[in-house]
Amino acid sequence: MVQDNEEVKQAVKVYKALGEPTRIKIAMLLTEEKTLCCSDISSKLESVAGSTLSHHLKQLTESGLLQLRKDGTYIYYSVNKDIARKYAPYLLG
Repeated sequence: MVQDNEEVKQAVKVYKALGEPTRIKIAMLLTEEKTLCCSDISSKLESVAGSTLSHHLKQLTESGLLQLRKDGTYIYYSVNKDIARKYAPYLLG
């Protein structure tokens, strides 16, 4: 049975976002830590430049895998468990 076209598009976005090792590390980190701001993610990954990290976070957010919450000047990221459960259940281990 062929899935709904929107589900196929969503799956492609998620798999494309996870097709880069750093983004998988970010997603796995957020499944362990629950919610982190950009600077906390950066300090835990260490070898990723700020602009590169922003790009990775944008890709993961646009795919629907990450959700964000703004609190003043900080943006906190967390894994969208519904999307992860459906398309990347290994992240929830």
